[in-house]
Amino acid sequence: MKGAWHVKSGRIGRVVQILTTLQAARGYGPDELAKIFGTSRRTVFRDLKELQAIGVPYHYDPKKGSYTLDPEFFLPPIDLNLQEALSLLILVHKFGAQTQIPFRKSALLAGLKIENNLPARLKQYCKTALQSISTRTSAQAPMSRLDGVFADLQKAITGKKIVHIRYQSLFEDQAIELDLHPCHLLYNHRAWYVLGFSQMHKSVRTFKLSRIIQMTTLEKCFVEADLFDIYEYFGRAWSMIPEGRLHDVKLRFLPKVAQNVTEVHWHTTQKVQFDEDGSALLEFRVDGLGEIFWWVLGYGDQVQVLAPKALRDRIIWAAENMIKLNRNL
Repeated sequence: MKGAWHVKSGRIGRVVQILTTLQAARGYGPDELAKIFGTSRRTVFRDLKELQAIGVPYHYDPKKGSYTLDPEFFLPPIDLNLQEALSLLILVHKFGAQTQIPFRKSALLAGLKIENNLPARLKQYCKTALQSISTRTSAQAPMSRLDGVFADLQKAITGKKIVHIRYQSLFEDQAIELDLHPCHLLYNHRAWYVLGFSQMHKSVRTFKLSRIIQMTTLEKCFVEADLFDIYEYFGRAWSMIPEGRLHDVKLRFLPKVAQNVTEVHWHTTQKVQFDEDGSALLEFRVDGLGEIFWWVLGYGDQVQVLAPKALRDRIIWAAENMIKLNRNL
């Protein structure tokens, strides 16, 4: 039970190892667990609380001073090959710890169940492989109530129930209340959103889950006029805010960033052409300029806006304001 794995794998690795250890025929006391994993008693108790939080039924025998695990808890063996097992464990242990996924603790428990029932050879290989795999996601919008809000909205969508929400609107710059016919949950970039027909706005709107202050599911049901198609709704928006007007955007990225930019497929309408000097011309046909404006601005002095003029004027205005804002400090 000893080795570099316990030292380097971190808390998730220790939780997995404690889980495996507690399945042994005899129980283990906190001092034994601390010695096995090279940690303090305090750390052992924190890891045990993590197991308890995700629903693992371990028991403490005060007479023996040891912890044991309910042998009937785990699923029967699952027939997974190496790639299937490793890909699932990467999702749970690596991405799951960094992204705002709903029911994260349940996902961790599912991963532990899968790992526990792998054949010994696959289990050891996955443990070794996970030590040399890391993920780094973009900054996330934390939300302490994600599980509850997500679950309630998912049930409302399935049951076609109207929800009444109190929402902190950035557009209205105040808290608003409205009845919503929820139809789709979406994760985009850093946060979760719900799309649905707002009776207040008389149209389909997008609401960020972290800005929902209160939500009540009503007994009223709604009838979908048409099957909601999220791809049709977003159309050619750069990300998720269509503005109702298409623009032909032409951008020249200078050689310093050209290769990096063109490695990503940013939009369904993207066209790329390289020039002899190493610069790249990117063309898009997008609905609205608001979202792509911020994306272009992020490349600073390494991009030229060739078209449309409206976007170029916005970039110039923003650049001039940045100079004024920072020059007078």
